[in-house]
Amino acid sequence: MKKIFSRANIPEFLQNRRLRGIAIMTAALAILGIVLSFLLNWVFGIVVLVLVGIATLMVFNTMAEIGDDTTQYISDLSFRIQQGEQEALLRMPPGVMILGDSDQVEWVNPYLQHYFGDTDVLSRSINDVDAELAKLINDTAPKTMTTVKWRDKRFTLFVEPDFHAVYLYDITHYQLIQEQYDNEKIAIGQVFLDNYDEVTQSMTDQDISNLRNYVTNELSAWVQQFDMYLKQLDDDHYFVLAYAKSLAAIEADKFKILDTIRETTSKQNFPLTLSIGIAYGDPNLNKLADQAQSNLDLALGRGGDQVVVKAADQEARYYGGKTNPMEKRTRVRARMISQALQELMNESDQIFVQGHTQPDMDSLGACLGIRRIAKMNHKTCWIVLDKETVHSDVQRLLDNLKDYPDIDAAIISPQEALEKATAQSMLLMVDHSKPSISISAELYHRLENRVMIIDHHRRGEEFPENPLLVYIEPYASSTCELITEMFEYQSQEGEPINKLEATAMLTGIFVDTKHFSLRTGTRTFDAASYLRSAGADSIEMQQYMKENVDSYLQRNHLIEMVEFVNEDMALIAGEEDQTYDPVTAAQAADDLLNMSGVDASFVITRRADGRVGISARSLGEINVQLVMEDMGGGGHLSNAATQISDKSVVEVKQQLLDILNSADEPVEADK
Repeated sequence: MKKIFSRANIPEFLQNRRLRGIAIMTAALAILGIVLSFLLNWVFGIVVLVLVGIATLMVFNTMAEIGDDTTQYISDLSFRIQQGEQEALLRMPPGVMILGDSDQVEWVNPYLQHYFGDTDVLSRSINDVDAELAKLINDTAPKTMTTVKWRDKRFTLFVEPDFHAVYLYDITHYQLIQEQYDNEKIAIGQVFLDNYDEVTQSMTDQDISNLRNYVTNELSAWVQQFDMYLKQLDDDHYFVLAYAKSLAAIEADKFKILDTIRETTSKQNFPLTLSIGIAYGDPNLNKLADQAQSNLDLALGRGGDQVVVKAADQEARYYGGKTNPMEKRTRVRARMISQALQELMNESDQIFVQGHTQPDMDSLGACLGIRRIAKMNHKTCWIVLDKETVHSDVQRLLDNLKDYPDIDAAIISPQEALEKATAQSMLLMVDHSKPSISISAELYHRLENRVMIIDHHRRGEEFPENPLLVYIEPYASSTCELITEMFEYQSQEGEPINKLEATAMLTGIFVDTKHFSLRTGTRTFDAASYLRSAGADSIEMQQYMKENVDSYLQRNHLIEMVEFVNEDMALIAGEEDQTYDPVTAAQAADDLLNMSGVDASFVITRRADGRVGISARSLGEINVQLVMEDMGGGGHLSNAATQISDKSVVEVKQQLLDILNSADEPVEADK
């Protein structure tokens, strides 16, 4: 009995604690039944004992057979699992390689050996076996899934340093599907002929037809070249539909269609330019179309003759924009803007006007002009100004306000403006369109749904979301010029512009045009003539433009540090431990253009706010705006700037030199 019931011979099911308990209970009941049977009748007890014995033997034999079957099943299952693991390691798609301590190949599975052909790889350095694969392994961070290209296929590479193992998963099929999906995403474009109305207004019907046919044929050939779809919506408006693959191709081509049409039409004395806005990356076609229109508006706001490619929530990419914008403003547009401004003022309880930080004469002169227009319409207007951060010329103007107490009282601090502003107030941003450089960004956010913009700089990517009215004319000499034209269309019942306001606005035009030598047109001189007739004093202008001795010496000190880049560009980098006034840096950049052979100038200085600023100027042969945009700034083709945080003057200088010397980023402006 001991041998029969030894632990080695007890079936596995009895080795389970729960089943063992059930067996003990069953045995106890059987014994109890036998005892009771003997107490009743010894013959009956013997019969029950025999029956229980037979039943017990049958149960144990049955359970033993079940246990043997279970053991055999588990054994077979374990064997199949081990065999499956071996088959998976040897035959399934993941490639496996075991490397030694010296990067020699100790083992590869047959799947990975297939890529090496008949080459014997064991005991050889992985670098000798396949240098490309060795580099991919070394460049892959341990325990990180990385997608790599090897032998014209795509793999997910995983390096396990603990076991010196390398795993390669072939994902070429899925990668091709992903690439096809990415390539076939939809991009929507809007093409606009910037100056079609201006060019065609003096042409004959036949010439207009020929010009229209030429542009349509060129655009049709262009879209066919890149497998796109073109639909003409109007005489000067086209719709483009393209795949992302085609968009990448035309971006690589740098949108040469702009140059082709501009140069060809210029030779025929009908210079025509294009602006294009393209949007991509959104599965919602309605949102994509809205983004394309927004991109076109951005291109037009920057002066036209360029392309803006942008997806929602991503930075815009610019192409073209290398020419000075052509004059498209008309007296009709100036009148419409003036009347719209008048209506908006009448709908507001009060008006706030502010320029950019560290305002110049154009910025403050524009503020004074808007205040006068508000007074002509019997509206209260406040000029928001931080008097602690003004330059000497602006300070001299403010000092003269003692003779004009009503104007002096209208100049308030940013904090006072926040206290006065209501939900029905309107804010005018003049001489800038970036909220981040407003004198009071808080006031902008308070009135962001009640904003109007009047500016002459090219529009940047940062722009108010819901302006009431936008008047941006990049070809204009100054904001003061734009505002001066509005006086003619205002109510003549109000008090006209006074001597100080006219002098300040004329000074703003004078400074921004470098004494009427840059960015001037017939409209500039018309505006200057109007201001002169309104009482602008040339003697006071000279007083405003005088600089103090410290500024003069500081500017000359900067000019002494000039160095030349590519013979036609002058560069100044100020000392790292000395701060310079931005106006002084700008004046130094202007002075460098007076040197023989200098077509562009760049002055890099540390500003009082800790940032490094660059003032860039040119005579028009070199597009400094594109250079400054590459460094996060902007401006005009011949007048631009940027401010950079968290970098030294030396680092900013090197960044600028890298851009100027870059062969694939030309800065030459188109003639």
